Amino acid sequence: MLRVLTLSTLFPDATRPAFGVFVERQTQALAAREDVAVEVVAPIGLPLWPLSLHPYYRPRAGLERRQQWKGLVVHRPRFPTFPFIGGATAGKRLGRSLLPLLREISARFPFDVIDAQFFWPDGVAAAALGKALGVPVSIKARGSDVDHWGGDEPIRRQMVAAAAAADGLLAVSAALRERMAALGMDREKIAVHHTGVDAGLFRSRDRAAAKAALGVEGPLVVTAGALIPVKGQRLALAAIAQMPEANLIIVGDGPDRPALEALARAKGLGERVRFLGAQPHDALPALLGAADVLLHTAEREGLANVWVEALACGTPAVVTETGAAHEVVDRPAAGRIVPPDPRAIASALRALIASPPPQDAVRAAAERFSWERNAAELFAHLQRLSGERH
Repeated sequence: MLRVLTLSTLFPDATRPAFGVFVERQTQALAAREDVAVEVVAPIGLPLWPLSLHPYYRPRAGLERRQQWKGLVVHRPRFPTFPFIGGATAGKRLGRSLLPLLREISARFPFDVIDAQFFWPDGVAAAALGKALGVPVSIKARGSDVDHWGGDEPIRRQMVAAAAAADGLLAVSAALRERMAALGMDREKIAVHHTGVDAGLFRSRDRAAAKAALGVEGPLVVTAGALIPVKGQRLALAAIAQMPEANLIIVGDGPDRPALEALARAKGLGERVRFLGAQPHDALPALLGAADVLLHTAEREGLANVWVEALACGTPAVVTETGAAHEVVDRPAAGRIVPPDPRAIASALRALIASPPPQDAVRAAAERFSWERNAAELFAHLQRLSGERH
């Protein structure tokens, strides 16, 4: 029996049910194995009083510190955050605040390995905790942790040091592995660990009926992701402006939403564009199944789960050129990879709408992404680290 302590600040809770749902799903798949026992530590960052009373933080302050969450034992300890200042010390602060709890857990649940599911601050904290407890550590990079925080020199140095101290590293794509190596991490130490998809939840459906349920007539394009500049929704709006026959549904929320809504109005897109805001994860299959095409215009990406989820729904994807795109959109039926140019995007969308690939051919492109495979690979990785240390 392999005993795993999963550490992730990116994990759902009652106030944010869709936050880090892919980490939750991966952990559930691992815990479902008969040869694994898992407990989760999902720290909650809160500023000091009175900032902790702010409406943004207050709901999280009331979360249970330990609970059964969808079949998992989840601990939700608090750790101090300092908004706008002190960002470079987050990894050390997280590690110091978690050490007493991990000692308590270890006395009851002597875990064999710490499985950190995000590089910053989780991975830096995990490296220190593993050293203090004499337990091997794995750190997984997911994209934004490396791409964003790797540009902050003090944090980059801490992540590279944590990578050197860790017993093993994972990346969600081969392209992300290369970006980690470019930061100074040992490429030979990094294994690629692709995401999974729930093929029962994300499945092909009658597209016309799915559109009708949404009140949509005509071609439908869906894009999903946080509304932040790096996700590139401005490109999506510019492309749809060239396609008067098409509708666009934007799923997600974030600080860029007011600007994007203003841009849609300025382009005269009217009712052809809908902003749905953040949606529960189980609402995505109906949206992706109704779409003729998924559009994803991010500047950079680890490997977007929504790419795989769309393919599993039989919906092809148009993805702007990021290194990881070729690992998913790897055949004509899966869609098109295009430069970040509105005309090129619109041309690819038109081509797929005019001549849609068969849904079963699109879905076949997602078959290699399963949570069972994901869990088997993660188990083998963590078991190897545990065995090497002992």
